[in-house]
Amino acid sequence: MYEGDWNGGDLTGSLLVAMPSMTDERFERTVIFVCAHSEDGAMGLVVNKLMDDLTLPALLRQLKIEPGAAQDDEPIHYGGPVESSRGFVLHTADYVQESTMVITDNVALTATIEVLRAIARGEGPARKVMALGYAGWSAGQLDSEIQANGWLSVPADEELLFGADHAHKWERALAKLGVTPALLSGEAGHA
Repeated sequence: MYEGDWNGGDLTGSLLVAMPSMTDERFERTVIFVCAHSEDGAMGLVVNKLMDDLTLPALLRQLKIEPGAAQDDEPIHYGGPVESSRGFVLHTADYVQESTMVITDNVALTATIEVLRAIARGEGPARKVMALGYAGWSAGQLDSEIQANGWLSVPADEELLFGADHAHKWERALAKLGVTPALLSGEAGHA
């Protein structure tokens, strides 16, 4: 499946949880869903940080899409620092169009305006995270960051991905591993 010297495991469909020692404030206490990971690099979306003062109805109005009557003030996520004006919808795989990238049996990614139109009409996916920007890593970069004790990998579940309790997703993701944040050290090989 993979060529070359890449020895890392494929983390596509997993969550990355930033270690407490993460010094990059853009990723401090983040939970990132890995949409793609290969020897060529990785791409993911932050699922626990929200954009300040931007909601779905406001975004739809900016795009000249009439928000449906059932639209609430659903937040827009900070997906990551790369291409921060580009939109992505991470969603359940009950909605798939030609341009949708199916990531796992239950999770897909669509980055077209058509998914937003479907959401506004009430015809979109059952559960979703709408994000601006993404997190990206060049070839070998994510693997190096994991080896340097920057990230933990956690199996994804629908509640961590799509649940509304954004303030506690980081702690809940760590708890899936049986880890308490206070016991984590930033030094490799130490707890």
